[in-house]
Amino acid sequence: MTFVSDLDALRPDPLPATTAAGVQLLDAAERLFYARGIGAVGVDLVAEEAGVTKRTLYQRFGSKGDLVAAYLRRRAHRWQVDLLDALAPVPTDERALAAYDVAARWAAANPRGCAFVNAWAELDDPTHPGAAVVQEEKRWTRDLFHHLAGDEATGDRLHLLHEGAQVTATTLGDPDAFVRAREVAGVLLSRR
Repeated sequence: MTFVSDLDALRPDPLPATTAAGVQLLDAAERLFYARGIGAVGVDLVAEEAGVTKRTLYQRFGSKGDLVAAYLRRRAHRWQVDLLDALAPVPTDERALAAYDVAARWAAANPRGCAFVNAWAELDDPTHPGAAVVQEEKRWTRDLFHHLAGDEATGDRLHLLHEGAQVTATTLGDPDAFVRAREVAGVLLSRR
């Protein structure tokens, strides 16, 4: 694998433009899918919460599956841009550890945990449009840690620590999960 020389190379492409109704639908879908779960929320409720018709939802997104994928893609984009923006001013040799601090702040603001882990648990069909988005986001985060570590093996370990902290912070309500993951990451990085 060739490692990129700066964080801008990891910056996600802009999201596709949508209409005002599309934004309203995505806002409602994000609130509802994240808070209640994808399976528990139907398109009728999303349309009602967005203040549009169900027909408008289908015109903008085609299906519930495509709406789920758009919601996840939008959330991934926000997380990736926020993380890269937070890491940009950090000295290069401190970015890998700083990523845990950023993730801890993100997790604190998202008490139901990782939207991608939650979605993956609900999507029992690997061909669901949202499944590919979940996998893309997890690959992106792993690739980010490869970049921050400077090598794949260490990056893989840092990514596992990040994912474990994410799940532990949520499922066990452990506010120090990212602090401990950061400490272990520091040990790993110091041994190279």
